[in-house]
Amino acid sequence: MSAVVIAYFVLAAVAANMPFVSENILFFLAPAEAGKKHWAWRFLELLLLYGVVILLGRWLESRQAPVHAKAFLNFYVPTFALFLIAGYPGFVIRYFWRKPGL
Repeated sequence: MSAVVIAYFVLAAVAANMPFVSENILFFLAPAEAGKKHWAWRFLELLLLYGVVILLGRWLESRQAPVHAKAFLNFYVPTFALFLIAGYPGFVIRYFWRKPGL
């Protein structure tokens, strides 16, 4: 595997965990409730970051060869499931390993 592919996978794993690290909405807006971000904002951020990772992957693919057509159920659904799995450590740290008062 080339260094670009490894960097892409690391970036995807970091992006999958980002919604659970930041308390700001879309990483720069403070939530209305003091310190509490609703789960729907986290899911929206996860979807947006998935889109960014997919677009980056398509751009990297276009630099190597012509971009192949991708079917929705055969490509995007499994890669989103893998993106969710990559974000599981951030979910666990946010909701299961939280210390009281944090």
